[in-house]
Amino acid sequence: MRKQLIYLSLLIASQCMAQAPSPILFIYDASGSMWQQIDGTTKKELAQDVLTSTVGNLTQDQPIGLVAYGHRRKGDCADVETLVASNNTSKQTVTNAIRSINPIGKTPLAASAKMVIDQLRTSGEKATIILITDGIESCDGDLCAVIQAARAEGIEFRMHIVGFGLQGADVEALRCAANAGDGQYYDAQNADDLTAGLEQATQTTVDDPASNFTVFAIRNGQPMDATVRVFRSGTEELVTGQRIYRDTAHLFLPEGTYDMEVQPLVNSGLSVQKIQGVTQPAAGGGHQTISFDAGKVVVVAYNNDEGWDAIVRIYPEGANRTAAGGRTYGGEKEYEVDPGTYDIELEAMRLDGMSKVFREEGVQIVGGETLQVKHRFASGKAMIGVKKGSILVDAVISIRDPETNTQVAGGRTYKSDSSNPKAFILTPGTYSVTINPLGEHVGPKQTKQLVVKQNETAELIINL
Repeated sequence: MRKQLIYLSLLIASQCMAQAPSPILFIYDASGSMWQQIDGTTKKELAQDVLTSTVGNLTQDQPIGLVAYGHRRKGDCADVETLVASNNTSKQTVTNAIRSINPIGKTPLAASAKMVIDQLRTSGEKATIILITDGIESCDGDLCAVIQAARAEGIEFRMHIVGFGLQGADVEALRCAANAGDGQYYDAQNADDLTAGLEQATQTTVDDPASNFTVFAIRNGQPMDATVRVFRSGTEELVTGQRIYRDTAHLFLPEGTYDMEVQPLVNSGLSVQKIQGVTQPAAGGGHQTISFDAGKVVVVAYNNDEGWDAIVRIYPEGANRTAAGGRTYGGEKEYEVDPGTYDIELEAMRLDGMSKVFREEGVQIVGGETLQVKHRFASGKAMIGVKKGSILVDAVISIRDPETNTQVAGGRTYKSDSSNPKAFILTPGTYSVTINPLGEHVGPKQTKQLVVKQNETAELIINL
């Protein structure tokens, strides 16, 4: 996914106009919460690395400014500073400033945006503002109101916001501000998301034409994350593309007819949707809503009435390749797939025997509905040991289905009380058990029959 997004960003960059670009002004979060960790690395380190890389990928003539908040004084809502002016074109100057920032303070989002907007008001220039934050306003400001007022005043800018590690209702005020600033809110839960969001934000600038095509994706009526790629109609020539981020994507398309592919970015088996003949009017303003009408499957496995870990495989009917799958880990597991007919397979973990795989075929999954699939495996315990008199004997054990002679379990006894007899959890049935003595007791193999019953322990001690 990351490679695809980078390719799309480069494609968009190649379409930018040849005149000198307007400044990109980064507002950087240096609040104390940037010391929190994601996957063992602080947000500070991740953000500095990704922003440094993003700046490094900009064109040589791109003016780049940097404003930081919360980096000098703890608890001070006025701690906002321009570290690099908007007329700067030195990438090294920006990256040096980024590396020098030490997060300690609060999150004055509105005050930071106001400082940048005041600079634009004074200079009369237009700019792209990119705000990176891992938190919501903590200084009683109203970021959305600041952006709305500036746009109403006629100050020309586009504002994107990248929320780093934010959840739920925390992002609504940020979405409001991004929409008011003719930009987009990008949701970043890890370094890859942050990279993709900043790449896209730096390529969707105030210099892009005002007329655009918008795309929105929903799954069962709810906004969803996806990538969209646009091709010239009837060809494989890629025109542009973008990630939707559970929001409205703005694609800058000239008048014409296009084909579109939308790829869901969710943990599901939803298929790519392909739409042909999408039209952008001469005046711009075209729109496409993509609906992914998913069906849900909730799978749970039991063993002797205990929640049990099982591998889940969901196949389109008659297919060998899964549409979705995973593990239950002893609880309920939910999957989303396109509506249709499926074969659903559960394979019990930590369980051996002749009935450890369950398969239900021809299961109908309906869009917008949830189907419950439950299966109860059964098992007993087999204790198999090898002795010679009172001496424990090391031996290889092979447990087979007597009808097919297929091995269903195996192990080794060694010479320890902890493993001789050796315990096996087996599905109920009659098994053929073969032992092959090792070491000083090596000799002919011996085969015995063993009957395993549900919830019972069967013991087989072979005495040489």
